[in-house]
Amino acid sequence: MGDVVARAGPDRHAVLARLRDTRPPADPTRGGLTGLSSPLSPQLAARLSAPAIPAAVLLPLLERSCGRLDVVFTERAAHLRRHAGQISFPGGRIDPHDGGPAAAALREAGEEIGLAPQSVLLAGYLDAQLTLTGFAVTPVVGVIPESAYRPRPAPAEVASVFTAPLTYFLDPGNRQVGRREVHGSCFEVVEYHWEGHRIWGATAAMLIRFGTILEGTVAQ
Repeated sequence: MGDVVARAGPDRHAVLARLRDTRPPADPTRGGLTGLSSPLSPQLAARLSAPAIPAAVLLPLLERSCGRLDVVFTERAAHLRRHAGQISFPGGRIDPHDGGPAAAALREAGEEIGLAPQSVLLAGYLDAQLTLTGFAVTPVVGVIPESAYRPRPAPAEVASVFTAPLTYFLDPGNRQVGRREVHGSCFEVVEYHWEGHRIWGATAAMLIRFGTILEGTVAQ
C-alpha cells in the first residue's frame, strides 16, 4: 500500500484536462449498467424498463498543499433506511429547481458534509450510472483546495467523512472482485478496502470509470 500512495499521481491540471470536454447526460433518466456478467434476466429487464430517477453525486477531490489529490468519502448513518453504513459520495436526487447534476451534487454536498459550493472547482462529468435501486446517477467531479476543506457531517445522514489517496484507486492491484446474483442476473462486484472501510457497489464502479479516464496520467 505504501508504494501505491507514495508514487506520483495525476494533479488538478491533469484531471481538468481529461474532463474538459465532458457534458452532463442529455437524458438524466438513462444510464449505463455496470458489472453485468450474464444475460439480462427477464425480471431484471422488467425492473429496469421504466425511466430511472435522476440523481447526482459529487466525486470530491481534496487537493492537498503538496498537490496530491485525495478522494473524499462519506460513511452513511447507521439508521438510514437505504444503504445504511455504506461508503458513498455526497449526493442524491436531482430536484426540479436544481437545474442539473452539478447544482444537485453541490447542494447535496453542502447538506451532507457542509461543503461550500464556492469552494469547489468543477472539473467535469462521468457517464451516468444506472443502479439496481432505480436511479440514474451522474457523477460530478470537483476539486477542493485543502485550505477550504472543513467538513461538517450532518448526523441525520452521515456518520463520518474520510479521505484516501486517489492513486490507491488507480492501481488495479488494490481491487477485490467477487460475484453477486441480482434478480436472476450475475454481476461482477468490485470493492476496495481502505483503513477498515469497504468501498464497493456504485461508488467503486465510479472510481474505476474515473481511473479509466485518467489512464496515462500516473507516473510509474
